[in-house]
Amino acid sequence: MDYQLLVAVGVGIIALLFMILKLRMQAFIALLIVCILVGVIAGLSPDVILNSIKNGMGGTLGFVATVVGLGALFGGLLEHSGGAQALAGYVLKLAGEKNASWAMVITGFIIAIPVFFDVAFIILVPVLYAIAQKTKKSLLLYAIPLLAGLAITHSFIPPTPGPVAVADILGANLGWVIMLGFIVGIPAAIISGPLFAKYIASKINITIPQTQKIEESNTAKFPNPITIIAIITIPILLIVLKTILLGDWISQNKLPDILKYSISLVGHPFTALIIANLIAWYVLGIKRGTTNDALLKLSMKSFQPAGAIILLTGAGGAFKQILVDTKAGEMLANSLHDTSIHPLLFAFVVAGLIRVLQGSATTAMIAAAGITSPIILAGDFGSEQIALFVLAIASGATIVSHVNDSGFWLVGQYLGLTEKETFQSWTIMTTLIGFIGLIMSLLLWYAF
Repeated sequence: MDYQLLVAVGVGIIALLFMILKLRMQAFIALLIVCILVGVIAGLSPDVILNSIKNGMGGTLGFVATVVGLGALFGGLLEHSGGAQALAGYVLKLAGEKNASWAMVITGFIIAIPVFFDVAFIILVPVLYAIAQKTKKSLLLYAIPLLAGLAITHSFIPPTPGPVAVADILGANLGWVIMLGFIVGIPAAIISGPLFAKYIASKINITIPQTQKIEESNTAKFPNPITIIAIITIPILLIVLKTILLGDWISQNKLPDILKYSISLVGHPFTALIIANLIAWYVLGIKRGTTNDALLKLSMKSFQPAGAIILLTGAGGAFKQILVDTKAGEMLANSLHDTSIHPLLFAFVVAGLIRVLQGSATTAMIAAAGITSPIILAGDFGSEQIALFVLAIASGATIVSHVNDSGFWLVGQYLGLTEKETFQSWTIMTTLIGFIGLIMSLLLWYAF
């Protein structure tokens, strides 16, 4: 039976990569096909296979769809208001031109919490152009730190879709993922951002693309940057507050019941993001003269990029459920237990292989989470360790962005880089993020 399960998993993974890489099939339907294929080879009945898919999809989407949808709406309001540009200008003013690289990594780190990576990069590109034009230095000196901040938050810190999806599939506590994500992400941001940018900018001098026209922005129309920071941090603080006060850190007997009830309610990701959205809706919308009809249209537009991520995450949950129901995941966990490979390293390698082969970081994270989840179900891991699994998978899914990743071409196009220069800058930066993330995760593992 073990042999049959091994064949089922092997065929499933090969089929998944073949459909995505060779046939260029959408990952959502490819994952569903693989669920059926693995179930058939493992000897499950049709009813069991289809119920596993239904239960996996439903169990995952109940949480992820809500969080990703609320996060997308929040990001849309921030983008529409010009809050990203306001925050970038504010941080740059505080840091000064001399420390512009550090200002950009901080900006990217904060902005990517509510705004999708590619959207955040595109709306902040004019800020990069303006700095480079003023300082007469290589555009990479400022672009790499911004990209590092955006990429790290996008992969490591909820409520961004990737870590939220992986955390749900693995059953991780979002508060722990946020706290440990910051601890892992900060050194990764420093090394892959300003430090690497200083080195690569000395090797590659990139000027502003000739096709780009730099215009002065009317900063008076932007919201107060302090307001933007406050609104962004509200959901994060509420989620982390619940983890700290209702976790193992403080004796529950010391807290009044009404306080525990209130913290439990407002500290849940659903409530925290609803509160943040309501504040953003009023402060960044109504108060600034945006009509209700305009806000409604903006809301509908904001949901569009979230749809693909939600469906893909659901398919990843279905894949996880098939591995659990066939007992293939249990076999995989037992096999790993008998070897000397560290479980975090296993999670990193699986995510890294899928990332390199098919390009999408989100797909790699979700597929790797499905493969890794049985290890967690079969093991005795604490909340902190499960959160580190999320970060190890995120690290593996970040490495070696190359020609099969849309981010590779997006960065190259907007910065005016050749393919070789994009490899030397962007690809190395993503690889640094991944390996530093893994090293930090391993160090924290042994610290706990």
